[in-house]
This record gives sequence, C-alpha cells and structure tokens, in this order.
Amino acid sequence: GLNWKAQVKETIDATLNRISSSGTSGASYFTGKLANQIRDVNGNYLAVGSRGNLFLTWSKGEDYWVPHNRGSSRRIQNMGFIQNDASKGIWMTLNGGSFYITPSSPDLNQIDIEKLFQQSKINSGGYGLIDASWRTQDNVWVVGGSGIIFESKDGGKTFKFNDDAKDIPGNLYRVKFFNEN
Repeated sequence: GLNWKAQVKETIDATLNRISSSGTSGASYFTGKLANQIRDVNGNYLAVGSRGNLFLTWSKGEDYWVPHNRGSSRRIQNMGFIQNDASKGIWMTLNGGSFYITPSSPDLNQIDIEKLFQQSKINSGGYGLIDASWRTQDNVWVVGGSGIIFESKDGGKTFKFNDDAKDIPGNLYRVKFFNEN
C-alpha cells in the first residue's frame, strides 16, 4: 500500500552519530553504507557496515538499531544467522579467513554481544571466507576466495577443506541449500 510506518525511530546514520561517544569504535560520524543486511525467519536483522568495522542488530519491537564493535582487529567480511534463526546463534567471517559463531539464543540488544563469539577451527590459509550455510544442525559449509570450500560436521566447531571447487578460477560468494538432502 500507500501507507506505511517505520519500525525504528531513526536512521542507522542517526543512531551511530548519536551514540558515537558510547564506545562503539568506528561509529562516529558514520556516513558509509551497509555491506550486508540480513533478516532471520523471526524478523530480527543484522547489518554490517561497509568498512567492516562494526555491525548492528535490530529486533522486532525495538525502537533503535543497536551498534556493536567487531571484537577483533580484523574487519568483518560477512555475518548471518545460524540456520536463518537468531535463536540458534550468529556467525561472522573476518578478513584473513577467520570464522566465529555465538552460542544459541544471543541477546541481540546486548551492547557487548561481540564477546559471545567463539572462533572456529578452520585452516583457511588466509583466504577470505565470504559466506556460510547450515545444511543441518551439524553440517556447516563455508565458501570464499579462490574457490575454497570448507565443511564442518560438528556444528561449526572445526572445518575440513573440501577440494570440489579447487579448479574454479574465482571466488565463491554464496552457499545455499534448498533442503536437507
């Protein structure tokens, strides 16, 4: 329709400029753009700043986006919800090939949520990790630069290299599964 009502009281730019003194690194005078914004099945949102220096969360019913530090000196490459559901956790890839996940049911409004992220054991050799997808609760796939593919069979704690795409002369930007088979 012709009529709509905003779910938040201010833009992301306004939120970051208002709270820049609260300790969110890289948030002051934010004029950039979002590199990624994703919505889970319950209407929760994650957004990554284009410079990879911070991320934001928003939950249904909240008036404002909540900005968060990245928790590392490396820049955020991408983020998402585990199995497209915030209650199952959040994943994050950082430049240089690091992969992190949170335990289930993270509080998206917790200011220091970055402390919940735990590093997974993945030997990416420094290649960038661009996307991740959970095929099942335990079977996780991560893809990235130079056609790299990693698979986990323990819910994302450890990964092994999969050489199926080693001869593809390019990056893999997305991994999707359409059912469990």
